[in-house]
Amino acid sequence: MSTDSISGPARTCVGCRQRAAKHDLLRVVAGERGQGLEVVPDPSGRAPGRGAHLHPTPECLELALRRRAFPRALKVQGRLATTAVEDHLHQHH
Repeated sequence: MSTDSISGPARTCVGCRQRAAKHDLLRVVAGERGQGLEVVPDPSGRAPGRGAHLHPTPECLELALRRRAFPRALKVQGRLATTAVEDHLHQHH
């Protein structure tokens, strides 16, 4: 796989599995939500904890949900709510 066209740090989207420049992807982390955990957007890339990267598109979010990629990428057990990420994508797309 060639990353010649990517300048700077590259990451893989958990939705489509394509590599892209880090600044083109949205970083997400697992955050507290009542009694459970939620996938929370981290546009600044500074939130503590393990992060995963996603193209900021509804299509890649849908692929990530279908593949159940968030728990695996963030190394957490069980289901993760995705409301915060969905809201973020709707506001910025």
